[in-house]
Amino acid sequence: MNLDEIRNRIFTAIENEEKRQHEGVNLIASENLSSDDVRRAAGSMLAHKYAEGYPGKRWYGGCQYVDECEEIAVDLAKKVFGAQYANVQPHAGAIANLIVYTALLSPGDTIMSLLLNQGGHLSHGSPANISGKLYNFVHYPVKESDCTIDYDEMERLALEHKPKILLGGASSYPREFDWKRMRQIADKIGAILMADVAHTAGLIAAGVHKPVFPDVHVMTTTTHKTLRGPRGALICAQEEFEKKFQSGNFPGIQGGPFMHMIAAKALALRETLTDEFREYQREVLASSAAMAKWFIDRGKRVVTGGTDCHFFLLDVYASYGVNGDQAEKRLMEDNIAVNKNGVAYDPMPISKTSGLRIGTPFMCSRGWKTADFLSLAEQIDKTLTTLGESDPSPSPESFKKRK
Repeated sequence: MNLDEIRNRIFTAIENEEKRQHEGVNLIASENLSSDDVRRAAGSMLAHKYAEGYPGKRWYGGCQYVDECEEIAVDLAKKVFGAQYANVQPHAGAIANLIVYTALLSPGDTIMSLLLNQGGHLSHGSPANISGKLYNFVHYPVKESDCTIDYDEMERLALEHKPKILLGGASSYPREFDWKRMRQIADKIGAILMADVAHTAGLIAAGVHKPVFPDVHVMTTTTHKTLRGPRGALICAQEEFEKKFQSGNFPGIQGGPFMHMIAAKALALRETLTDEFREYQREVLASSAAMAKWFIDRGKRVVTGGTDCHFFLLDVYASYGVNGDQAEKRLMEDNIAVNKNGVAYDPMPISKTSGLRIGTPFMCSRGWKTADFLSLAEQIDKTLTTLGESDPSPSPESFKKRK
């Protein structure tokens, strides 16, 4: 492969991906389409600037302009989420979580989070992740009857294990968390209540989900999902944690921040304060709920019986007799991108899964409305019905009957 060929292949791949995003159907709940302003900042000359430290306290000269960008981003993050403190430097959600853990805990301390195979996230204590290697994670479950969080059981487990952090948030749990109830539990054991709202930050920013402050002590989020910003993350907290998180981020976990991404975060946060963004998030919620109801009305199993957020979990194993891996691959043949996903009490292995996670943010950013998603639901149903008839997985009748 010569040097010209390398360049051509890379730019061809970029062009093909741009075409796929604009012409295909993207239902991946963790992806979105950011604005021209956000992309312009993310690809700007700020990418060249090294700026270890914080505004006014950098280890390098020439930071006056990037300082301005970071100060604006911090002020906006505090305004949008109602926080007393914000750090806009974390490169990713998992890193933001690690910054919080290391700033507040010692290795071996206990954290309580949602079970990973019932909707939790890798950075919430997976044994394969550094979080699970450094800290003692215990987990609260969802109820087998309806797959919603059992807050009574959460309280019982919290009183038994006395975690130092009680962690709410998930990657595939389609219901709002009860932050007030969780704060009551945290207060009973003297724990810090942490909210990882990576998936729902945009809904919170638009006011279509309840705010997390003042109930929680600390909030982390990515900026590229419903928030519709660049790849990156934020930490917001009550002011008492400022010193710990400032040093926990730098020099604790990260070195130089990505100043181009911080500028892009500021522009994305600005957009959350517009009427257009609030209307967009209302459409995201309405379309997700309507699409979930479409499947429920036709006797298909949607986990938890619906959704409060931007995605829902369709149990294709119980509904069509196929596994999530088969369904994902078949829909991709029609240029419909989804992701296979485990469901609570899943009888299928994680490499196959019983479910699909179906999200609406990306296509709503492309201008889709509820009617478009309902037409798509009909197409998906026909495709998966045909797939199940031609190549079914052995689906136990007892599991098929669960709703």
